[in-house]
Amino acid sequence: MGKSLAMTRIAIIGSGIAGLFSALKLANSGHHITIITKQRVKDSSTNWAQGGIAGILDKTNRKGKEAHIRDTLESGDGLCNKAIVREVIERAADCINELVSIGVNFERGNDGEFKLAKEGGHSERRILHAKDATGREIERALIDAAKQHPNITLMRNTLAIDLIQREHGDTSKGVCGIWCFNQDNNEVITLAADSVIIATGGVGQLWAKTTNPNVATGDGIAMAYRCGASVKDMAFIQFHPTALAIENGRPFLITEALRGEGGVILDQGGLNRWEKDCEQALTKSLELPKPDNYSFTIEFSKLGSMATRDIVARAIDQNLKETGQKSVYLVTSHLNKEMLRNSFPNMQQHLNRYGLTLGADHLPISPAAHYIVGGLHVDHFGRPKMANTSDVIPNLYAIGEVACTGMHGANRLASNSLLEAVVFADNAAKHIIDNPPRQVNHELPDWRSDGLDTLNEHAPILNDLTMLKDTMSTEVGIVRNYQRLNRAYRRIKLLEEEIAMIWKSSKPSREIVELRNLIQVANLVIRDAIDRDENRGLHFNTDLV
Repeated sequence: MGKSLAMTRIAIIGSGIAGLFSALKLANSGHHITIITKQRVKDSSTNWAQGGIAGILDKTNRKGKEAHIRDTLESGDGLCNKAIVREVIERAADCINELVSIGVNFERGNDGEFKLAKEGGHSERRILHAKDATGREIERALIDAAKQHPNITLMRNTLAIDLIQREHGDTSKGVCGIWCFNQDNNEVITLAADSVIIATGGVGQLWAKTTNPNVATGDGIAMAYRCGASVKDMAFIQFHPTALAIENGRPFLITEALRGEGGVILDQGGLNRWEKDCEQALTKSLELPKPDNYSFTIEFSKLGSMATRDIVARAIDQNLKETGQKSVYLVTSHLNKEMLRNSFPNMQQHLNRYGLTLGADHLPISPAAHYIVGGLHVDHFGRPKMANTSDVIPNLYAIGEVACTGMHGANRLASNSLLEAVVFADNAAKHIIDNPPRQVNHELPDWRSDGLDTLNEHAPILNDLTMLKDTMSTEVGIVRNYQRLNRAYRRIKLLEEEIAMIWKSSKPSREIVELRNLIQVANLVIRDAIDRDENRGLHFNTDLV
């Protein structure tokens, strides 16, 4: 008989696809799982994902898999880990089929086969989706399964503050738990765990315009970094090129699949020329010209509106700066209205708020912070490496957007993130199952057991958060230069010192915990951007041209 797993405790921070998938795998193997989530379970970036999950389901389709690998490597601009890319794409069929077996209903055609979509950077249709709300469907199925599992406990409205080391100050000994803030009673909980999985998602709340939910505050990266973990490629921030740009409206992601079905990005000048040529064609009873050749994006890539996100976002950013406009347009009026209505019901429901209709109105769009390609530097099993060494931190794992696996290189290919998340969730779970962690039997220290008896309510910090977002949006955006980056670094350092003083004497709150984490991550992003000596993928510095 092997080691008994009956009392093994695994804590998972985050309730997106990575956290929930790993939880179910581990729970099915006898582990006791506690999922910590700082709002409702469904409040994750996964739930907001519209596009889909890329993968070749036919394992014998070697040509299709090689094409997916080639597209991923090309998008990653030379910085992908080729072995990781190959492994993730080779395992797509097994992991996607496992999602289906859990209960995920991907869209199928009348023939019963999965309907596949195409997005920017993909050379063919290979993306499974559930209309335009794929993330919501995946999250629904995983949450339903997790709620019904006797080995899974869900801790809602609970915010992880910091990791607890097995031996204080010695990263090499690993972790043994988490200090958490219970937002229902404002108390700090000491949660013991034999292993901890960080699946906290991204950092989009660093910018004023983001497609991310409000939980995306870089918590996992920050707490692991404070614990001694290494980070990698933090400068590579993906700005989604097509977020709905409505005055006073929250940026709403316009899925790339809309361009995959023929939507085209035009600026005002291109739109005017196209509409004029369409009118002339009508008067002469000629075939209407397609809008593709009127797009300014052709100047940046022969793929035009279907180029990879880094290229399209930079093209739009440059166009807006040159024209002084606040948005360009995603044009769909040349497409079949019934197809649009059936394929993108979630999007149309949102557009109804602003009186916009797919297939009729031109959608105002501009880029918004969307995904961090960098993150905690992890190995094949999702174990974060220690800073300045290749050794891993025992009993700690990081999966999903919070991790940098090498899959995405310098720029993530659309719809590869959900695939990477589920494959690495599987890797991490299997590693824990095959290597049961040493149980934590000693009593853990309470939070702030270092002599701070008197803690005060902190002063309002909304202005500090606004300053942080403004600085990152203005100085650390799609296009950068050294002067702006260094100015941002100085501003963030001052802000860091200010918040550190408040933190030392304040009672915990969600606001101060998140701001502390955002500032830490901002520093890591800026420092990596300053240290880079070449333009690659998502990092573009005009001083390096």
